[in-house]
Amino acid sequence: MNIKTSFEECLSIGSSAMVTLANCLNNETFISAIEAAINIIADTNGRLVVSGMGKSGIIGRKLVATFASTGTPALFLHPAEASHGDLGMVRNEDVLLLISFSGESRELGDIVRYGKRFGVPIIAMTSRAESTLGKSADVLLLLPKVKESCPHNLAPTSSTLIQLALGDALAITLLKQKGFSEEDFFNFHPGGKLGAALMPTSELMLKIEELPLISQDAFFSDILDKISTKGYGIVGLQDSTGSIKGIITDGDVRRYIAANTDGSMRDVMFGTVGKDIMTNKFVSVSPSQSCAKVLSILEHRKIGAAFVLEDGKPVGLISLLILIQAGVA
Repeated sequence: MNIKTSFEECLSIGSSAMVTLANCLNNETFISAIEAAINIIADTNGRLVVSGMGKSGIIGRKLVATFASTGTPALFLHPAEASHGDLGMVRNEDVLLLISFSGESRELGDIVRYGKRFGVPIIAMTSRAESTLGKSADVLLLLPKVKESCPHNLAPTSSTLIQLALGDALAITLLKQKGFSEEDFFNFHPGGKLGAALMPTSELMLKIEELPLISQDAFFSDILDKISTKGYGIVGLQDSTGSIKGIITDGDVRRYIAANTDGSMRDVMFGTVGKDIMTNKFVSVSPSQSCAKVLSILEHRKIGAAFVLEDGKPVGLISLLILIQAGVA
């Protein structure tokens, strides 16, 4: 057996299955079913209850995680446990999403009967419209019949791939329809690398008492001292109202000194004030911007730090080092 060839064949079959699923979008019946499913889920005051047996159940558990984390309350109901009391988890205002490629998973039978008895809408994801599940559905998401990557065409591979793809597409479409924002996403993902990336800058920024700030009328010597003391490689120059009118970086300091080597050190240190050499067009960010977005700005502009402003006044400072240490990168 050639391992590379085997992998290529599996990926090719899986890719072909995805193309087949995408081609379903040319079918008006399929599109109507998708729209109906989206509207039912979006309009419910309850939760999306997902169930499936075997590999379809594993896909269902993953889809529950996706729905729940993107603004659609969802839970997984194991078909076998449902028949032994867990049907009590399903409420009238919920929506059922039942997954079975064949549509003949016997374990789903009690859930279907419960849904019919109590008027809980049933969305079925199956490849057979004439199956028990297909005929019981209020909304039928008819999956295309695809070849499995398994050489015996038995092990669920391509079929579970398109189940997953269709479920994820439903979840993301609902996300967009609800206007689910980065801030909402952060509320559900406060931990790990993703949480750090979505965190608002206000959570990580240096606060006002730590900021390298000085009057725009300060002498160069005082500005140099402020940059050296604070150690952030930047100083903000304020006017009488407290607004930042410009910045000076350690690079500006080096360039200024290099350009004035012919003068006396006294003239260099006390002959110039900050507003004479500051950069008045500078990068700033807002406290509500996500840390990932701010990191992108700093990297794109090739700068090490930026002031966080509200109405032109400094409320914080954020740097590449702070973002990297927090795990945003």
